[in-house]
Amino acid sequence: MRSRGLRTPGTVRRTLSGAGGLALAAALLLPGVPLAAVLTAAPAAALGNGLALTPPMGFNDWNAYGCNTSEALIEQTADKMVSSGMAAAGYTYVNIDDCWLQHSRDAAGNLQPDFTKFPDGISGTAAYVHSKGLKLGIYEDAGTATCAGYPGSLGHETQDAKSFASWGVDYLKYDNCNNTGAPALGRYTAMRDALAATGRPIVYSLCDWGQETVQNWGAGVGNLWRTTGDINASYGSMLSIFHSNLALAAAAGPGHWNDPDMLETGNGMTTVEDRTEFTLWSEMAAPLIDGSNLLSASSATLSILTNKAVIAVDQDSLGAQGVQVAGGGLDVLARPLAGGDVSVVLFNETGSTATITTSAAAIGKSGASSYGLTDLWSGAKSSTSGAISASVPAHGTVMYRVSGGTTTLPGAAPVHAVGAGKCLDAYDNSLTNGSAAEIWTCNGGVNQAWTRASGGRITVYGGTKCLDAYDNQTAAGTKVEIWDCNGGANQQWRVNSDGSITGVQSGLCLDVTGASTADGALAELWTCNGGTNQRWS
Repeated sequence: MRSRGLRTPGTVRRTLSGAGGLALAAALLLPGVPLAAVLTAAPAAALGNGLALTPPMGFNDWNAYGCNTSEALIEQTADKMVSSGMAAAGYTYVNIDDCWLQHSRDAAGNLQPDFTKFPDGISGTAAYVHSKGLKLGIYEDAGTATCAGYPGSLGHETQDAKSFASWGVDYLKYDNCNNTGAPALGRYTAMRDALAATGRPIVYSLCDWGQETVQNWGAGVGNLWRTTGDINASYGSMLSIFHSNLALAAAAGPGHWNDPDMLETGNGMTTVEDRTEFTLWSEMAAPLIDGSNLLSASSATLSILTNKAVIAVDQDSLGAQGVQVAGGGLDVLARPLAGGDVSVVLFNETGSTATITTSAAAIGKSGASSYGLTDLWSGAKSSTSGAISASVPAHGTVMYRVSGGTTTLPGAAPVHAVGAGKCLDAYDNSLTNGSAAEIWTCNGGVNQAWTRASGGRITVYGGTKCLDAYDNQTAAGTKVEIWDCNGGANQQWRVNSDGSITGVQSGLCLDVTGASTADGALAELWTCNGGTNQRWS
């Protein structure tokens, strides 16, 4: 055995891995592949309800109001969304979160609104919101009770979906508290089917906090899925969630989106941090669901929320989530847009002003002597022969739309083990340093979406992890794993014309252990011998 003590290949794991056909077609491209190929690529096998073809935009009352929801609040917020220009900018949904219910169902087992809070019921509230040209969202839970202790929908999916449809609900946020330990896939699928049976178009938001690798099956169940736990109005929370969500870029696409939780814009971060959150969420093709007190929102908050140039990136019809081109705290993100432009974000995670520089080539632009730059926050237009640079304040961002030339962005695609007919795979969707590289049946998972990056790197999870030879070892049989990208020689690879991949440091070939064709067979370094277990495409 040359497995170095790792678990036996083929160990049972993963629940419906790849269901929903994660959106590799909407992800970025390998070098040299024209952007047109993305536009014509086969779509992922998504929910197919025809909804949320761009990320949903709207309001949710929880972050600012908690359980203090009411019909008056929802109607006043709808009015403010219209008068402030938010509705005109694309915000559509006015969403009620937890605590809208009575603590018990009626004699027939139906959910009941709290008529003190909602004197006209949910149907009356929906009618008012609809009269403003907006849509109403509601909250329930895929457990026996909501997070605040009100009746949940587990076991009542058909009955509750009928209630939502009869009330005129357009969006359901479905939470994950008090879930009895039952697998999420079954609980969320039951409500999916119940909603579909009503015949009413209802956007379905899975709020399972990123658990049970929801990115691998969410596209076939809902229109969006939470990728993390709850956000709060702090830079640290926003930053942590950004990094987690960024790694899942290959899962997102039209009709099925990664959801890094509601915007905290206006809830207590600095104006610079608010603008950064809005920028990053838009670059990541995230839903723009504001969680602030819109009734008292400042002009600065409203100007951020209604920046149409930034919103246009979020709502771009190509639906490709941005990926990281450079990291280390002075980050560069790139996102291809329909029509050939590229959205570029320079993000300074650090506590001091810094200059961040990238190039047209690094973000996938070529074929022109100069490229157009539009600063999407200032509106300033300029041009560059290749360098893209800005002084970025602490915790701040600069966002450019880059035009001209052709676009061949590096991006995510499967790497096929020719001999086995399977895909190079990061073990069990793990982001942990040292997780094994292996082969597994190709399933479109984000852990099978690899990128040829600069410096000879081969990256996964949106460029956040690198293919790595264990501990800089150069002997035949050295384990191949994933690790934080660090520029080490053991993370540099040469892709050869014969289909082999060699480690620059060792001169050895990337090899499937023992020429195995089994799911879970480990990748290693081995003396190059021309075998089919050393050929990759």
